[in-house]
Amino acid sequence: MADDHAVTLYSSAAITDAKKNPFSLKVGMAQMLRGGAIVEVTTLDQAKTAESAGACCVIVSDPPPPRGGISRMADPSLIKEIKQALSIPVMAKARVGHFVEAQILEQIGVDYIDESEALGVADENHFINKHNFGVTFVCGCRDLGEALRRVREGSAMIRTQGEINGLGNVAETVRSVRKVMGEIRVLNNMDEDEVFAFAKRIEAPYDIVAQAKQMGRLPVVHFAAGGIATPADAALMMQLGCDGVFLGLEVFDCDDPYKRVRAIVQAVRNYNDPMELAQASSGLEHAMAGLDLDENSVERFGAGDAY
Repeated sequence: MADDHAVTLYSSAAITDAKKNPFSLKVGMAQMLRGGAIVEVTTLDQAKTAESAGACCVIVSDPPPPRGGISRMADPSLIKEIKQALSIPVMAKARVGHFVEAQILEQIGVDYIDESEALGVADENHFINKHNFGVTFVCGCRDLGEALRRVREGSAMIRTQGEINGLGNVAETVRSVRKVMGEIRVLNNMDEDEVFAFAKRIEAPYDIVAQAKQMGRLPVVHFAAGGIATPADAALMMQLGCDGVFLGLEVFDCDDPYKRVRAIVQAVRNYNDPMELAQASSGLEHAMAGLDLDENSVERFGAGDAY
């Protein structure tokens, strides 16, 4: 594994990318967020609420555009204002493949960049070459092959993505996380000869696939995102094997966003303690207002089954 692009994480034997931007430093930055909740914000007040509620990081995004509009990088002046006001790390979104947005975000001093498929895609065929940057990148995935391809490109943190419409429906996120974890379990049971064929099938670099097999998990920090709206949702993601969660803007669509974010943060920290989870989940009826789905937004369980 002594090639210039191989990545060995969570150990002292890291073989990194370009000497200018050592991957091991980026990995260390990502590991600082493990066991925490990252909260999406669009204003300074929301960022302050997230910090006071215990978020490990905020991710600054552009306000949702009118229907049919394109989401882009947030206003740099807003990002700088939030970064100056907060003591926790600040992340910002760049469109997929838009390396100039990433250059701007790195220049203004963000701690992390999320190359986000939730925004409008700038380049349909290429992702940003994250090895060219000194800042730590986060990328999304819905299966193991996609996750490991993003690691090869230089992502030091993976976000398994569920629904992106802010409906508070965690089912798609559970599906994606279970798919990634299931593929890792399949990989763990393979012998060395089978790993080559598996890497080819999922279209991922062999050395990164072999590393995932050796570690028994994704070789970078692994968060879940999409539809996580309750303490129980967050604890579910943690018990499924994730290292933390992203919370969308929907957590602010309620009477008491501080109480809601605080409860989810507590659930992430105590995800294996049912007593703590019960306490965190109590008294959130008004704090959860606005999250209920109407009948037309819910796909009936089994509705597509053949009889």
